[in-house]
Amino acid sequence: MSEFRDRLRGLPTFPDDLPPFAVEATPTDPLALFAAWFDDAVSAGVPAPHAANLATADAAGAVHARTLTLKDVDADGFWFAAHATSPKGRDLAENPHAALTFFWRELGRQVRVTGAVHPGPEATSRADFLARPDTSRAAGLLAHQSEPLTDQAQLREAFDAALERVRADRELAAPTWTAYVLEPAEIEFWQAADDGHVRLRYRAGAAGWTKGLLWP
Repeated sequence: MSEFRDRLRGLPTFPDDLPPFAVEATPTDPLALFAAWFDDAVSAGVPAPHAANLATADAAGAVHARTLTLKDVDADGFWFAAHATSPKGRDLAENPHAALTFFWRELGRQVRVTGAVHPGPEATSRADFLARPDTSRAAGLLAHQSEPLTDQAQLREAFDAALERVRADRELAAPTWTAYVLEPAEIEFWQAADDGHVRLRYRAGAAGWTKGLLWP
């Protein structure tokens, strides 16, 4: 067994005082449960509780994952934003399905959301971009995500020029910036527990949501 493996096995995974998960008291709407769990994460001081891992796949089935921030949750689904020309945007154009995973270690909780992804209205995308801080808008105007970079000086020069444009034009928005909504087909709530982790899955259907337990 390697030294690194020993180090991994010696690390703690969850705190000792995990909250209970009263499955019998869960609502019929998983979005209501997500909102409650999110509020719990905020109250518990979980760092960046709105951060989620987004997994996408291209037309050939190659999977790509990255962490981003949740923009909103409403009746349409879970909202996030990205350039349509970015790797994630190109994946979604080829294969409009994705998975979002939220992990709140301090509570021993994980939420997995899977479903189809659709671009939102242009006005929603524009409003999202304009609501970003100046520095984030400047970064968004660069529009070279994941392309090769010569050196950091090249980035700094481009960023400074973009920031100057943003401050000169308060209505300037990146044309490829897109608000996407993931329409959930399944949402799974996972709660760590010493006597067996609890998994509750909601599935969308023509008659509404159905829910059931899964073996851990």
